[in-house]
Amino acid sequence: MTTTVAPTGYPAGDHSRRWPAEIRTLMAGSFAVRAAGFCYPFLPYHLDALQLSTRTVGQLLAIFGIGWFTGSVLWGWLADKIGRRLTLTGAMTMAAISLPLLAQAQAPTAAAAAAFVAGMTYDAPRPVLSAAIAERFADDKSRAHLNATRNFLINVAAATAGASGGVLADRAGIPALLWANAAVCALFGALAWLILDNHTVTSADQPTRPTLQDILRDTRLALLLLASLATLTAAASLFSSLPMLMSRAGLSATDYGWAQTANAAAVVVLSPLLNRWLSQRAHHGRPMTGLLALSALILGTSMGAAALASTVLGFSLPAALAVPGEVIAFVAAGDILARISPPGAYGLYAGIWGTTLAGAVVIAPVLASWSLTYGGPSLAAATTLTTGVLGAVLCWPLAAITRHAPSSPPEGR
Repeated sequence: MTTTVAPTGYPAGDHSRRWPAEIRTLMAGSFAVRAAGFCYPFLPYHLDALQLSTRTVGQLLAIFGIGWFTGSVLWGWLADKIGRRLTLTGAMTMAAISLPLLAQAQAPTAAAAAAFVAGMTYDAPRPVLSAAIAERFADDKSRAHLNATRNFLINVAAATAGASGGVLADRAGIPALLWANAAVCALFGALAWLILDNHTVTSADQPTRPTLQDILRDTRLALLLLASLATLTAAASLFSSLPMLMSRAGLSATDYGWAQTANAAAVVVLSPLLNRWLSQRAHHGRPMTGLLALSALILGTSMGAAALASTVLGFSLPAALAVPGEVIAFVAAGDILARISPPGAYGLYAGIWGTTLAGAVVIAPVLASWSLTYGGPSLAAATTLTTGVLGAVLCWPLAAITRHAPSSPPEGR
């Protein structure tokens, strides 16, 4: 096979530590918009301030989730179809317009429309960056390192948004946070337009693109989606069932903040160590299906144990212990996704996988609420553990198919 050169001038398999400008821009922009991503964590408080009914608030939050689900596929497909620069600039422009409208909306209908668009754009950089990593880096070790670094930055950024937003919300108000969120998105959109190229995979690169029927028949993708959904549902318990459980135990929002602080501290301490280990594991060249199964068990066990806690320390410890599962899950899923994505559809496959994040965010609180209503903490523990075990079990047929079926690694990018 002849060696081809990526648009930045880096040959396939280049192990240079220097990242192309496109990757640096996408990494920095992804961190910035998530660090200023006040919309998602503070949206319930903003809607409550509008004096809407509990049912209406729940519906609007669901609409945000539907937007997130829709956007994951849309931006991934557009990144392949029209290029990353146009896709990301368009997404960030929509965010910069919708967030101020959401901040000023008073009527439920206006809030619903703005929430849907805000949800669409909330995670837009993820499939675009995933496509860029898969396309530009042919070797497994480099991809694993980049995916691990991206996951670390996103976790730190999310913790930053929660901490800084909590301080600023009382002083400036949540509408001001949404305006700040919009300003950062607008800045990232401008940088994307100025710095990114608009490379797409043309017919010269790949004679045929996968059709919808090809995607629907891809058993590896289907199993990866199911395993990821179960695994991430257990992970999402950290932000859904944990506050419900702590409130049920008579603990305050400040106490919940300590549990999140323990999680953030574990991210900072453990992520660099895990990233190096995962990069070495990727060097072996085997799909990380076993590691994805391990992450599912870690997340199911740790967050299941949290349901049985009753003190701040009892909740904080599982929140910290869940971190290895979080880190491994995203890196392992990214590794498998890059292997099964056909050239010309990296963005689309990444966008489809991103729907598991949106699905987990919707399923986790519903599952926690049902469990606490009908069985209390013991049932919540059992259901969370079950989701983790289910994610691990689904990795077994995924491993068998991925091992025996031909993979679709990036060629020459």
